[in-house]
Amino acid sequence: MSIKVGDSLPQATFTVMTEEGPKPKTTDEIFKGKKVALFAVPGAYTGTCHKMHMPSVFQNAAAIKAKGIDTIAVVSVNDVFVMNAWKRDTDFNNEAIYLADGSADFAKAIGLDIDLSARGLGIRSNRYSMLVDNGVVKKLNLEPNPGKVEVSGGDTLLGQL
Repeated sequence: MSIKVGDSLPQATFTVMTEEGPKPKTTDEIFKGKKVALFAVPGAYTGTCHKMHMPSVFQNAAAIKAKGIDTIAVVSVNDVFVMNAWKRDTDFNNEAIYLADGSADFAKAIGLDIDLSARGLGIRSNRYSMLVDNGVVKKLNLEPNPGKVEVSGGDTLLGQL
């Protein structure tokens, strides 16, 4: 069953890159006591994710934060090294935390995983944006077609704040 507005995020652990190397980061550490704009993509560097979704996030990042968002987070089913390189190549002003969900544990726990094996990508996350307040989902914008960014971009979430 998929997560919905009003639900609390389940406990999960992501991997993030720090100056000391890869480190675990729990949902509590990321979301507890904070307003978080979470953007999920099927894969780092994939065409739609890299050329459409991330630009929509970072073109609106300052305005999103000005609306009271504490953290902008990007999650994908990729390893932490890929996510770190992707952050370097997309987040030029260090405005977001990039969360590696390497085995799709978070995507599966919230019921927003998708099997893209037919495209050679395996199990991935659906594309969505989510407003999370103190661990509770306040807005959820699930993209009906993972190859498009029509409702999950930074502009849509900004308009909902």
